[in-house]
Amino acid sequence: MTLRTLAVVGTGLIGTSVAMAARLRGVTVYLSDRDESAVRAAAVLGAGRPEPAPSPVDLAVLAVPPSQIAPVLAELQSRGLALSYTDVASVKAHAEREILDTAPEPSRYIGGHPLAGRERSGPLAARAELFQGRPWVLTPTRLTSRAAFGRALDLIDLCGAVPRVMRARAHDDAVALTSHAPHLVASLMAARLGEGPAEAAQLAGQGLRDTTRIARGDSRLWSDIVESNAAAVADILTRLQEDLASIVAALYDLADPERGRELSGKSRHTLVDLLDRGVAGVGELDEPRPNVPRPDGPRLSGRLPGQAVPCRPQ
Repeated sequence: MTLRTLAVVGTGLIGTSVAMAARLRGVTVYLSDRDESAVRAAAVLGAGRPEPAPSPVDLAVLAVPPSQIAPVLAELQSRGLALSYTDVASVKAHAEREILDTAPEPSRYIGGHPLAGRERSGPLAARAELFQGRPWVLTPTRLTSRAAFGRALDLIDLCGAVPRVMRARAHDDAVALTSHAPHLVASLMAARLGEGPAEAAQLAGQGLRDTTRIARGDSRLWSDIVESNAAAVADILTRLQEDLASIVAALYDLADPERGRELSGKSRHTLVDLLDRGVAGVGELDEPRPNVPRPDGPRLSGRLPGQAVPCRPQ
């Protein structure tokens, strides 16, 4: 199965990057967006044609906020835009439930999420190589057809990404920890800079810049993302709150010269333990990701959620 035509609905950073990658591989791409200036900018970059497709395309990619996936999909399917549909939203479970209830043809849809991005947004930040070597999660439902699955895999291959298959809920729980909660923590830290002394920004080093870089993301989009995954993100922040409360208490103990040596020792242990756990956690990120080949042949059963997809369905 090879993609020849693609429709990208939403020409922001991710949608335009998908379109640019597909164009480099010879795919005819049709662009649309509620913001006509975004479509024009993407077209100028060579991402595709700013016009409706004359006939159903092989695959439509919905690059819209998580809360808009289900209604946009229903509208596009009613128009017969594509043979198959996927999306690139970073929250899956809520949209999946709504799609199974409301989409005219849910079998033609498969959820998707490329784990790639930049702190900048909009089509002018797009890059054709944005997805190279990055994980791209697929979240098929019980109704997803082999054709939809195969076309989504073709798109991932065109973009140079590494496919992974996960349950929608497992995906959302994972990105709550690795993406959504960290974004809020970065925003909380960056917000403190507006309340600090005037000299603080002049003393900021690379560590603070690294910690707060993602806080530059589009606030409306990120509000939609976090709201769509609110319960999972709240669980992560609750655990952070518990750790933070322990550290705050320990620091106040260590700052009080009247505290006894034994109490100070316990507080110092609390502090060191957190720092050690942080070192160990960063080590998890240093583990190399396997480069997974994709030999031909169907192998759609017997795969664990989160396991890399080693094949192409037929």
